[in-house]
Amino acid sequence: MLPPGMPLTYEHIRSTLAGKPLFEDKTWQLSPDAWPLTLEQVAQLEAIGAACLEFHQALETLYLRSVAGKNLLRNKPLLAPWVADYLDRGKPAALVEHARDPHNRGVFPTVLRPDLLLTDEGFVLTELDSVPGGIGLTAFLNRLYSNGSGTGAILGAGDVMIRNFYASLTGLRPGVPNPLIALIVSDEAGTYRPEMEWLAHQLQLLGKRVFCLRPEDIFPLENSLFYDSDGNPEKIDIIYRFFELFDLANIRTEKFIFESWRAGEVAIAPPMRPFQEEKLTLALFHHYRLHDYWAEALSGPSLKLLRALIPPSWVIDPAPLPPGAVLDGPRVGGRSLSDWRDLVGASQKERDLIIKISGYHETAWGARSVVLGSDCSREEWQAGVAHAIALAPTNLHVLQAYKKPQRLEHPLFDPRAAVGSAPVPAAIKAGRLRLCPYYFVIGGRAQLSGALATFCPPDKKIIHGMTDAALLPCCIVPA
Repeated sequence: MLPPGMPLTYEHIRSTLAGKPLFEDKTWQLSPDAWPLTLEQVAQLEAIGAACLEFHQALETLYLRSVAGKNLLRNKPLLAPWVADYLDRGKPAALVEHARDPHNRGVFPTVLRPDLLLTDEGFVLTELDSVPGGIGLTAFLNRLYSNGSGTGAILGAGDVMIRNFYASLTGLRPGVPNPLIALIVSDEAGTYRPEMEWLAHQLQLLGKRVFCLRPEDIFPLENSLFYDSDGNPEKIDIIYRFFELFDLANIRTEKFIFESWRAGEVAIAPPMRPFQEEKLTLALFHHYRLHDYWAEALSGPSLKLLRALIPPSWVIDPAPLPPGAVLDGPRVGGRSLSDWRDLVGASQKERDLIIKISGYHETAWGARSVVLGSDCSREEWQAGVAHAIALAPTNLHVLQAYKKPQRLEHPLFDPRAAVGSAPVPAAIKAGRLRLCPYYFVIGGRAQLSGALATFCPPDKKIIHGMTDAALLPCCIVPA
């Protein structure tokens, strides 16, 4: 660890990362400084966290009222059975039944992480992830930069992320002192296992009973779940599932997890409710038939904020329309769409649009399904439209207006400029930013506990973790 206030060097950062297994086979660009956030931006992030939690609460009510065929509004009729059809499409009946179980009422993800792009108009929220990776990575970077980055106080310094992650989970079993928490990571999500192991180890150092396990490490005894700790069965009180719900079929202990939850012996976070993990929920927020619902269900500040944050988004539903009807969607050639297939005729300028699968699919994470119309050939765009339409009976896709991130500057180390044994220098580089704030739900509030900045070269249209990008914690600086 560097003495407080001493600038971080390339050599120190690289050697520190190389000594940790959670970064094995992962490389990215390095910087001497955390990403700076003004006090105003931090206040915005606090408000965004509160709005995201409100959104989840309103979404649950929308879904359950849609399932029950109940009216959505207080003083005028509005039924929307199609909402449940959208959110349940392609899901196994047992999982849908579990999502609707009354015991799950009011249970929300304990970790919320929106993907925010910083544009000329401000923040834009493109996704809201409730099973996010990067918790351990961000917590580690917070610790690394807390002493050495002289640009400002680290957001989430003092291991706030680690402690708040734990507090968000223990709140699920408030009557259990020092509960045993299993961070269960599937093989599908195996690239994230090292950071979850690191996170569990940090909590063990604080005297907490937190262990990173594989699904096959757990076993049932009567109605409870256990794991073998050096030959001694240990009862699991809380599961943090680090696997997507589409992956349940590959988890051999799935049956025991559900049975133990049903018996009240284990709490599960995030809850196994697929409607909470669909990208199309952002399109539902903008759906013209639901405007009055969101206005009633959300507070005024959150409604105004989400309307400014969420770009125009639509569900690609190829259901036939009656003659003369048009789609609620973008325009092509100056005219409204009457069929989603009309999108294939969009010009390059009109294709400032993104197509991505909504969820419950192996391509629904890591930008695997993303097609950016303005950055692909006409043939690739046509194939993306056709694919979305073909999969609609089981997996809906979302169409979202593309908001270009602002061009920004930040210092990065340039190993190519090193001379002899001299320290690697840093230089100001241009790029575009994605910000991922982490909120942990504690006592009914979404508490901002850290943020991961991904700074990509300016020619990259889709921002995600890559070798050309810099991954940085965030710090708070004066305006």
